[in-house]
Amino acid sequence: MDAPPEQEDCIPFIRIAGYLEAMQLRAPRILDANLDDGFLLLTDLGHTQYLERLLADPSTAAVLYDEALGSLKILQSRGAVYQTALPPYDVELLNIELSLFWDWLCEKHLQIDFNDEEAASWQKICDLLVNNALDQPQVFVHRDYHSRNLMVGNENNPGILDFQDAVEGPLTYDLVSLLKDCYIRWPQQQVIDWVLSFYAMSDAWIRQHVEQDQFLRYFELMGVQRHLKAAGIFARLNHRDSKPGYMAEIPRTLDYIVELSPRFDELQFLFDLINERCLPALRETS
Repeated sequence: MDAPPEQEDCIPFIRIAGYLEAMQLRAPRILDANLDDGFLLLTDLGHTQYLERLLADPSTAAVLYDEALGSLKILQSRGAVYQTALPPYDVELLNIELSLFWDWLCEKHLQIDFNDEEAASWQKICDLLVNNALDQPQVFVHRDYHSRNLMVGNENNPGILDFQDAVEGPLTYDLVSLLKDCYIRWPQQQVIDWVLSFYAMSDAWIRQHVEQDQFLRYFELMGVQRHLKAAGIFARLNHRDSKPGYMAEIPRTLDYIVELSPRFDELQFLFDLINERCLPALRETS
């Protein structure tokens, strides 16, 4: 791994790699390190992403997702002893992430102007989503647990990459990243089945304190927060980092939000914004 010190700090990667190894999850092990120059020698997890395997052979989804859910369960249960050493997924960070959608996609890319009433409606939705995240039991959160960061190997799948930004945060965050993936989509009922399967395998304390319906609500609203963040990041990658390829993922990402419209009246402003202004404008600029 080549991570120039002026651009990247290797210490979080090294520390969290140690946590994952202690949990007996398959992640790169550090064989040697030259921190002065930003070089790490790592074990190799192979070359096949979950995304690549799933696109080539969707019939592998049942096995691959069962394994990914199992590893996520281990991350949360065994990770409990490490989570307080991680940065908190707090009010400030959650709001910064939500602002990416407003600032980079709506205002910068689509040049949408908002009046004061619309800004107030947006703030109410942000407050709802932040409170939903903070109300959940807090666990070890990978923060990017999806098909491009999970690797297929011969055993002990998945191999786990890109974990250096791990935080202590909401119970359902990584579950959303995995099951409502910005890069591949599964039928709604299949997603719900996987969610309920994960809930059933959760620790007894979780099931005693969070009823199934509440868990599903946590999951769906957590998805709204994550997908707003992701859409904003994709727009930022385009404008700030000259990486336009991610723009193609935005309609799928926003569709996850729109599909909730029959069940979440409190998000109506957001549904209207996406359906009536964002998606039409995206089609015009694509």
